[in-house]
Amino acid sequence: MERENIKLRIKFAKSGAMRFIGHLDVMRYFQKAIRRAEIDIAYSEGFSPHQIMSFAAPLGIGLESNGEYFDIVVRSHTTAEDMKERLNGVMVPGMEVLNITMLGEHAKNAMASVAAADYSVRFRQGYEPGFDWTDRLAEFCGKPSIFVTKKTKKSEQQLDLKPGIYSMSIQTDENGVPVIRLSVDASSSGNIKPSLIMEAFFKENGEELPEFALLITREDTYTNVGTAENPKLVPLDAVGEPF
Repeated sequence: MERENIKLRIKFAKSGAMRFIGHLDVMRYFQKAIRRAEIDIAYSEGFSPHQIMSFAAPLGIGLESNGEYFDIVVRSHTTAEDMKERLNGVMVPGMEVLNITMLGEHAKNAMASVAAADYSVRFRQGYEPGFDWTDRLAEFCGKPSIFVTKKTKKSEQQLDLKPGIYSMSIQTDENGVPVIRLSVDASSSGNIKPSLIMEAFFKENGEELPEFALLITREDTYTNVGTAENPKLVPLDAVGEPF
C-alpha cells in the first residue's frame, strides 16, 4: 500500500542495560534502526534533511518502560506486523517494538499528546524502608496535600504533588513482592516524577530516600480524549488505527 505522508505511531519497550541510555541516544538509535530495517521514512526539506520523527515524554535514565512512543512520517508502508518484525530484527536486547498504528491527518504528535502515565515502583533488595511502609502508604495517599520543595537552577518553590497523583496503591507481583502502582500527571505543564513522590513519602516518615533504592517502570503513557473537566485517558496508540 502506498500513500504520501503517512503518519505512524510506534510503541516500544525499553529494559535491561538499555535503561541507562539517555533520550538523545535513544533517538539516534531509532534513526539508525529505521534505516537498517529499510522503513521508507520521510525526511525534512532544506540544507540538512533529517528523519521526521517526534518522541513522547522522555524517560529518565535508569527507568524501564513498557509504554514508550514516537511518531514517524513515511512515504509508503507494508503492514504493521511486517514493519514491527523488520524493526525488531535489528533491535538489541532491551529494546522491542510492541505495536504500530496509523494516525489520522490531524492527530497531535506524540509529545503534545501526553497527559498521564502509569508507573510501577519497587524497592531494590536491601533498600526497603526501615518503617512499616505498606501500612503508612495508604495514610500518605489520603493526605489532602503533599508539599515538596522543587529546586531549579535559579530558585526553589513549594509544589503540591497531590493534584497530579491520580491514583496510588499497593499490589503484589507474581512473586508476592509489594509493588507501588502510580497513575500521575505526565503533561508538559505538570509532569510528576515517581521519585519525587517517594522522596516526600520517606520525608513524611522521618527518613531520607537512599540513592538507587527504587526500581521504576513506566507501564504506559496516556492521552486525554475527553475534556479537562471530564478526562478520558487512553494509551497513546489507542488513537491510531491498525493497518
